Amino acid sequence: MLTKRKLGKGKVRVTFTLSPLEGVTQISLVGDFNNWSMAEHPMSKGKDGNWTAAVTLEAGREYQFRYLADGQVWHNDWEADGYRPNQYGSDNSVVSLEEAALPAPKRASRKKA
Repeated sequence: MLTKRKLGKGKVRVTFTLSPLEGVTQISLVGDFNNWSMAEHPMSKGKDGNWTAAVTLEAGREYQFRYLADGQVWHNDWEADGYRPNQYGSDNSVVSLEEAALPAPKRASRKKA
């Protein structure tokens, strides 16, 4: 699951969430935003068993990514914005940070006088 929040100055905070996986002790978020590094974005396991990692990315483009469990097994985000074939015969998940894919800005609430 992907949660996006505009930060301003062309930046978006994306929280990546992966449901619990039985027997998995470590998951890394890897993608073109970190040069497919297995070490740069380790995910944290919450009390609910979900794995999460938050990354600040440039708006206006798409990024490909995957999850790597225990350094061996690749997983996709089945709620991603899209998928692209990769050179290994499978697909990468895609997060779109193009304007149309971002959440609408929150309106300031008005207090009655």
